Order: sequence, then structure tokens, then C-alpha cells
Amino acid sequence: MGMTPTTITTKTDPVLISENHQEIAKEAFRTFIDDASFPCVAAKAALNRDQMKLFVAGHIACPKDDRQILEFIYDFVDSYRNAENHFHTACVIFPDAGGIDEMMFERLLWMRLQALSDLDGENYPYDQRVSPDPQSDQFSFSLKEEAFFVIGLNPASSRPARRFKYPAIVFNPHQQFEELRHLKRYDKMKNIVRKRDEALSGSINPMLQDFGASSEVYQYSGMQYDSSWECPFKPKHL
Repeated sequence: MGMTPTTITTKTDPVLISENHQEIAKEAFRTFIDDASFPCVAAKAALNRDQMKLFVAGHIACPKDDRQILEFIYDFVDSYRNAENHFHTACVIFPDAGGIDEMMFERLLWMRLQALSDLDGENYPYDQRVSPDPQSDQFSFSLKEEAFFVIGLNPASSRPARRFKYPAIVFNPHQQFEELRHLKRYDKMKNIVRKRDEALSGSINPMLQDFGASSEVYQYSGMQYDSSWECPFKPKHL
């Protein structure tokens, strides 16, 4: 006997819905970056040059997508390393994670980063160009021996520039900023972004520091920390 149309519909509909769900989340992120008020000109450049890679996962508290996220980042690293220009970024969006406040997002952000780092440590050492110690002023997050400056986005962020409608984690290759510094283009870009952020938010982000001035972990979640905060991240790379 052949398979009935009802059976086919039942099996294929969830896939179609899932694909539509993913595209809605991706388009929402592109719209967020493309908005005239969004301050990061580097992200806008990545979007306009089709150098922004997006992955849609489930809930930020759930580990079920970690290996897929890691493979997505690995593919992004390969693409970035073979590119000849700047402004590449990768973003993981978690549209199933609703109703999370800023403090909970901060905990879940570090939970996911820790889980990804633990899996990565099974395959690769830490990027030797940066420090794996989150207290070091030379720290950056590392996957596939590639250092990243991480930015967390969530609807409840205290910083307007971080208030994307879904929780998300953005991975920016650290080396491209070093290359921009070498070309003497970084300071100009940084000043533009900070002025735009101040215009949007009404104040300068108190957590902003240049790389090497203090650990960049204070900038990842978007929260404002006091001196008592200790980063929970502990890399286990050999």
C-alpha cells in the first residue's frame, strides 16, 4: 500500500514550519542591524557585504544544539580565514528563549560559552594569540584556535543597542580588529560606534574598554558589573 497524503503532511509540516521559523528569526536580526539607529558600523558593513552568517538554535538554556552551533562556528572560521577583506561576523539566535531578564541572560550566556568551549577543547587548543584567563587583559574567547570578541543581545538589556527581540550571541573574530589597528582604521571606527551608541543610549557604555586595558569579559553580556563580579568561565583546553 502507498503512503497516504495525510501521513506525508504530518511528517513534512514540522520541517516546513521549522525552516520558516528560522528565516523569520534571521530576517529579524538583519532588520535590527540595518536600522538607522543601530550604532555598530562594523556589523552594518558585514551585513551589506554578505559577510554576516546566522544560525538559529532553540533555547539558550538547552545544550541540544551545542554541537551544531560549534560546527556552524567552525565553518565560519574557515570562511573568515580564507577571506581577503574585513568585517565578518557570526550570530547564533535563540528565538525560543522568551521572558528572560538581563541577569538570567548573563548566566545563560556564560553557560553556553562554557559548553561550546568544553566541546572545542576536545578538538583544538586555545588561540595562542590571546589569553584563556578571563581575568587577563589579553583574554578573548576561543573556538577552533580563533579568538572572538563576543557580544550578547537580549530584549531586556540595559543598553538599547543590545535589545534585539530574541536572545543572541554574536562572535566577532578578534584578529580582524588587530588588522584594522595595524591599518590605523580601528580608532576611527571605534569612535564612530561609541558616538552613535551614546546618541542612542544617552550615555557612554561604562563597561567599554580597549583591548589590553582590562579583560573584555566585562563587555560580553551588556550588563554593568561592579568590582565584586567574577567571570564564571573556565576553559579546559589542553
